[in-house]
Amino acid sequence: MKYILVLLISFISYSAIAQTESVHHSPPLTTDLPANTGMSDERLQRIDEMLINAINEDQIPGAVALVARNGKIIYHNAFGMADNQDGRELQKDDIFRIASQTKAITSTAVMMLWEEGKFRLDDPISKYLPEFAEAQVLDTFNAEDTTYTTISADNPITIRHLLTHTSGIGYGIIDGDERFRKIYQKAGIVDLFTTEDVTIEENVKRLAVLPLHHNPGERFTYSEGIDVLGYFVEVMSGMPLDEFFRTRIFEPLGMEDTWFYLPGTKHRRLVPVQQKREGEWVYYSSEYYDAEYPRSGAKTYFSGGAGLSGSATDYATFLQMYLNNGELNGIRLLSRTTINFMMQNQIGDLLGDPGRDHGLAFGVLNQKGESSGGQGSAGTFDWGGYFNTLYFADPNEQVIGILLKQTRGNSDDDTSWKFRHLVFQAIDD
Repeated sequence: MKYILVLLISFISYSAIAQTESVHHSPPLTTDLPANTGMSDERLQRIDEMLINAINEDQIPGAVALVARNGKIIYHNAFGMADNQDGRELQKDDIFRIASQTKAITSTAVMMLWEEGKFRLDDPISKYLPEFAEAQVLDTFNAEDTTYTTISADNPITIRHLLTHTSGIGYGIIDGDERFRKIYQKAGIVDLFTTEDVTIEENVKRLAVLPLHHNPGERFTYSEGIDVLGYFVEVMSGMPLDEFFRTRIFEPLGMEDTWFYLPGTKHRRLVPVQQKREGEWVYYSSEYYDAEYPRSGAKTYFSGGAGLSGSATDYATFLQMYLNNGELNGIRLLSRTTINFMMQNQIGDLLGDPGRDHGLAFGVLNQKGESSGGQGSAGTFDWGGYFNTLYFADPNEQVIGILLKQTRGNSDDDTSWKFRHLVFQAIDD
């Protein structure tokens, strides 16, 4: 009886932490007419023309575009083909591999646990993942046999370093440094998508003993640090990452189409990745990409950096929670004060882009970026995904833009910058 009582108390305590009601109650995203939110329907139609022209010019096979303002979806259209080889046209509710758009969701999970007082952002990650206790920086590398030497890092990797891509960890097969591509491959690091029977814990523990690009905090190096944080969330919460996402983020927000591995009922809606070859759109293939992900396989690998698939509406819902300062449907995931400092520049000028800063989950447009034009107000936050997806959200204008495609390779695609430009020129209030 005592054991049952302890379990009941633990469950009640966890439930109280898992979801907190807010004094605010912003409604779920609904549809409305552009004019009711201060947007021009006529100007939004320029997006139609731009995307149709891009399809006709073979820049892309198809795209789903969504625009929301003031909590209302005022533009949501699908263009072109989901699958050129079987002749399936894109639908607005189709599901896309959103890849690195996963990073913002994992970072949100980290900050939810931070709000519970479980750790400090400048704690060494080795305090919780002891495998990272002896951080080493690459010193010499022998290209003939991929052997290398290292030197001890000047300082430990912190949670903040991992959130901001300043830890020195690399990104394996997509790393800009060939030495690290070879080192990660030899160590069996899983970088992106797999149907094999491997877990994020196993992968992160292999990664922990590999050399760093540089001393933590020294430079910005796009990395698998967010995958490390995915495992960190599992350790700190006592839950598999997919379960944490489902119960703590997706269900409270009503995100029914976002998964690491899709239920069978949603398989048909998954858009295949395509590439242009000899003038035709064909299925993309490579040695490190498994086209069956996320439909089949062992379904054990939950990549916090790149593993999710989802729909435009689901991701707009997630972004709307941020524009609402952490609340949606009367449920608060993050405090307004937390979101405020997450959007502050965390890395000085290490990003190397004078128009953009980097916060604790997103790239953030600064005043110089706003002055360049066509990208939104200072404070607009954004990112994208490996398979040609993108999003942005402007807190000042309360605007969300999402453009989902599934392509790899060079096809002279200029729809991304044009879409963002056309969203902001449609503001009419």
